[in-house]
Amino acid sequence: MMERVSQFQSYLTDVQSEIKKVVWPSRKDTTQTTIVVFGMTVVMSLFLWLVDTILASLVQLVIG
Repeated sequence: MMERVSQFQSYLTDVQSEIKKVVWPSRKDTTQTTIVVFGMTVVMSLFLWLVDTILASLVQLVIG
């Protein structure tokens, strides 16, 4: 039982040291990345809507 406690303490120490190595993005970087993601989502949504509309029209022409 004590060995498990010791292993767990060692694990927590390792986690703490690894967290100190993490480089977190700045608020500006996070905001810019979020804007790019939303922008690309809108662009891709419009593109897929356009492709879907064109393909639906072509299928409608073929089927009649």
